[in-house]
Amino acid sequence: MNKFLIVGLGNIGAEYHNTRHNIGFRILDAFCEASNISFEDRRYGYIAHAKVKNAQLTLLKPSTYMNLSGMAVRYWLKQENIELENMLVIVDDIALPCGTLRLRGQGSDGGHNGLKNIAELLCTQQYARLRFGIGNEFSKGAQVNYVLSNFSEDEEKILNEQIPICVSLIKDFCLQGLARTMNIYNTKGKK
Repeated sequence: MNKFLIVGLGNIGAEYHNTRHNIGFRILDAFCEASNISFEDRRYGYIAHAKVKNAQLTLLKPSTYMNLSGMAVRYWLKQENIELENMLVIVDDIALPCGTLRLRGQGSDGGHNGLKNIAELLCTQQYARLRFGIGNEFSKGAQVNYVLSNFSEDEEKILNEQIPICVSLIKDFCLQGLARTMNIYNTKGKK
């Protein structure tokens, strides 16, 4: 059976629950809800296990805060004995319009502190990541306030359409592989 680590990045705490920076958490919450499973509080994060056909998924919401996400990722890769090519990190991206999806097999951190810490602790940027666009409707110097603010009502409508697509993308990543999943969703997921 193939084993996968699916990581949703975000910050713990009720005050961050619906913020733009927590889209990774929201996508994993939607996956769990659709699969009728729930998270448990474990070392460095909240963990849930799911099975999709011949794939065993470990879902991880790090409890280390965004800028230390790599600690949780490194620990659970090792703990579950999962190969790096079977890891997918879901992250917010201000460089993409709200709701736009970009699946990549590698790349820079793009200034994202969570991705930066993962790359530092894993000593590589060669891992799959799903970038979920949150837009960049903020004035100079207001980026932190923007990513830590809630989505607007109009943006929530976009999320309601795109989050179920992300749930399907996670399943396809595990069952069909990165290349085929990129072909499907990098065109389908455009807004």
